Amino acid sequence: MYDKNALMELFRERALKFGDFTLVSGKKATYYLDGKQITLHSRGLQLVSEGLLELLDMEEIDAVGGMSIGADPIVAGVLSAAAAKGKDLNGFLVRKESKGHGTNKFVEGPVEPGMKVAIVEDVVTTGGSSLLAIERAEEFGCEVKQVLTIIDRMEGGAANFKSKGYDMQSLLTIEDFGITPPA
Repeated sequence: MYDKNALMELFRERALKFGDFTLVSGKKATYYLDGKQITLHSRGLQLVSEGLLELLDMEEIDAVGGMSIGADPIVAGVLSAAAAKGKDLNGFLVRKESKGHGTNKFVEGPVEPGMKVAIVEDVVTTGGSSLLAIERAEEFGCEVKQVLTIIDRMEGGAANFKSKGYDMQSLLTIEDFGITPPA
């Protein structure tokens, strides 16, 4: 069962840093949340996977996936958590660039056109990586039904998803760490 307080504590111990940072989005920040310090840690991945599985609409979703490399451990963890609960679920990874050989596809894994999928991400700022993953999954023929993240930095990502017709759900927000989002 998902333990929000344990996940928050693990983020504080392992992944929340203060200083001057430039994010993937290009934005400057005074704090950084290194999601891989959580998703590549045994207890961290377990907590994340259990939490995301609780948010996942198992009645409607056939597969979970996201942009490689950030989503790789999350996808694997959610699949493992689903299997532990006797639930059947597929995973997929979205490449930033096609392989350049073989099928040249962006979407890898046992998914097929027509499947209903959820996109997963570790930390959302503007949502750019997940929006690209959504675009590639839809070009492949999947129907994106959910967008799930571990942490919402509350810097426009949810609004960007909403403007494109998607609702984003997160396990945590920066407010859970006492950080006020920018105005």
